[in-house]
Amino acid sequence: MLRDALRWTLAALLAAAGVMHFASTRGFRLVVPDWATRVTRLDKDTIVVASGVVELALAAALVGLPKERARVGVATAAFFVAVFPGNVHQWRTGRSAPGLDTDRRRFVRLLLQPVLVAWAVWSTRADRNRTARSRRRRGRR
Repeated sequence: MLRDALRWTLAALLAAAGVMHFASTRGFRLVVPDWATRVTRLDKDTIVVASGVVELALAAALVGLPKERARVGVATAAFFVAVFPGNVHQWRTGRSAPGLDTDRRRFVRLLLQPVLVAWAVWSTRADRNRTARSRRRRGRR
């Protein structure tokens, strides 16, 4: 029950962040490090839009693909790891983005990143008790 609630909450946060990437593209552009454009060969706007699309897709998958829940959790955790260098860049350069307009908020965001990774994996992990009950029920048929 707790895992389900936390998974839905994570999905809602990802969806909100994804929408923000479209509503405030310019604000998020400032966070994209210059090296990211060289590595990906994409401009900053495209990177911002693509990350918003990924956030929306992950949010939908967290709630809409129950049989793939563990894989989606790992993909979500990997996404949080992938965007971490951008968060470090934002903190180091002191650039503001929506909701991250002080050095303290930017630093706290860095500390929250490992929590998001763990949250994604834990909230999508199979509940051992539920899995065992499901196996027992199938065995009775």
